[in-house]
Amino acid sequence: MMLEIRNLHAAINGKEILKGVNLTVNAGEVHAIMGPNGAGKSTLSSVLTGHPAFTVTEGSVTFNGKNLLDMPPEVRAREGIFLSFQYPVEIPGVSMVNFMRAAVNEHRKHNNLPPLSASDFLRLMREKKELVEMDNKLTNRSVNEGFSGGEKKRNEIFQMAMLEPKLSILDETDSGLDIDALRIVANGVNKLKTPDNASIVITHYQRLLDYIVPDFVHILYDGRIVKTGTKELALELEEKGYDWIKQETV
Repeated sequence: MMLEIRNLHAAINGKEILKGVNLTVNAGEVHAIMGPNGAGKSTLSSVLTGHPAFTVTEGSVTFNGKNLLDMPPEVRAREGIFLSFQYPVEIPGVSMVNFMRAAVNEHRKHNNLPPLSASDFLRLMREKKELVEMDNKLTNRSVNEGFSGGEKKRNEIFQMAMLEPKLSILDETDSGLDIDALRIVANGVNKLKTPDNASIVITHYQRLLDYIVPDFVHILYDGRIVKTGTKELALELEEKGYDWIKQETV
């Protein structure tokens, strides 16, 4: 198995948010995590990527046989965990090309590979830009500076394509996207799926799952995964709302 989360409890500012999460993700799988606001979805992604504001109070997380919770955030990234943010930040003055080249070569260094030459890197960028329908004008600018919401999300999928992570966590990447942008982002995610990588897609809405078809759907409610099923579970949730889950867990 790639990722194994067992009885994970986590808090921020002394307030417990995750109250015993259990989840197993294998290579080649897409897992969707759905739930209402405040259920702990973004907290889970923050804990997995090592956000310092969150404290793990109990439980374990193993990633490819290693203790993930012992790793600082930058090592988790080099080990192959990628987070697509709900609200990607702008980094004025840092060009996309320099940013991506530094990130790619850090990954290569971690895996005892030589850095890419300038020509090999530009060839890789061209290939990945086509894959995710990324416009040249975006990669020639500073990171996310002046980008629309859809452009920022597409840029994150482009970064994912460049870094080829083992586990991609998409934290409400559909937030604020129109249908065209949603389709482009989802197509990029689908094209990047291989038997050797996995994705966790965190979303409020079933509509994203029309484009990215999950192997498993989990409902996170009040800090725990309370129900697991297939895509049909997401359709049921769309129809009945979260009050249905609340009644089932009482």
